[in-house]
Amino acid sequence: MSVRATARITAALDGRGTTSLPVLEGDGPLAPRRTRTTPGSGARVTVVGAMSAPLGGDRLTVVTHVGEGARLTVDSAAATVALPGEVREPATYGIELSVGERAELRWLPEQLVSAHGSALHMTTRVRLAPTARLVLREEQILGRHAETTGTLISRLTVHRAGRPLIDQQLAYGPGAPGGWDGAAVLGGRRAVGQLLVVEPAFDEKCPEARVLGDTAVLTPLAGPAVLVTALAPDARRLRGVLDEAMNDLLDARAG
Repeated sequence: MSVRATARITAALDGRGTTSLPVLEGDGPLAPRRTRTTPGSGARVTVVGAMSAPLGGDRLTVVTHVGEGARLTVDSAAATVALPGEVREPATYGIELSVGERAELRWLPEQLVSAHGSALHMTTRVRLAPTARLVLREEQILGRHAETTGTLISRLTVHRAGRPLIDQQLAYGPGAPGGWDGAAVLGGRRAVGQLLVVEPAFDEKCPEARVLGDTAVLTPLAGPAVLVTALAPDARRLRGVLDEAMNDLLDARAG
C-alpha cells in the first residue's frame, strides 16, 4: 500500500523580531521538529523519518515558506533511502520552497540514497523574492554499499523575482538515458551533489568560475548565484567538498 504524506513548515518574524514557526506539521513518514540553534541564527527544523519511505508508489511532499525577514535552516535526522515496494510505479518526492524579501533559507538535508530496485522521481521547486538568500544542498548516493543504483530522476527549478534562475534535470540508473555512467559523466562514481548559493550581494561581486579539486566545479549563474557541482567515490568525500565550498562562499558573502 502506497503512502501519501505532506509536511508543512512556515517561518515568520514575531513581534520581537525573532523567527517563529507558526506552522510545523507533518504526517506519515514526515515529522518536522524544531531543534536547537545558536542565538541570532534564526529557527532550525529537523525532518525526522517516522517510517521507511519513499517506497514504490509513495507520494511525499514538503512545503516550506520563509516569510519576510525570517531566517530558517532545515535539515534531516538521517539519510533518505528510496526503496523498492510492492507497488511497481515510481515514488515521488516533491519539495516546494518559497523565501520572502530579506529572508534566508538554508536547505541542508542529509543524503538521498537510491537503493537497488527502487524508482524515485524527485522535484525541488524554489521561489525567491529579489532580496531573498538561499543555501541549498543536494546529495545523491547511487546504491547502498556494494550494490547498483536504482532509478533516480531529480529536477531542480529555481525562480528569482519571477524569472528563471536555474532549471535542470538529472537521471541515473535503469531507464536513464545512455551514457549517464560514462567517463564524461560519472565515470563510475556513486556520489553526486550540488550546492546552490543565491546571494543578492553577488550582483556587485560574484565569485569567479573555478575548478574545486579533481571532480568539482564552481559556476556563476546568470543572476546573483553560484552553483557547485561535485562527484566523489563516496558520501563522506562528497560532503567534504560541498562543506568546504559552502564555507568559502559564506565567508565571501560576509566579506
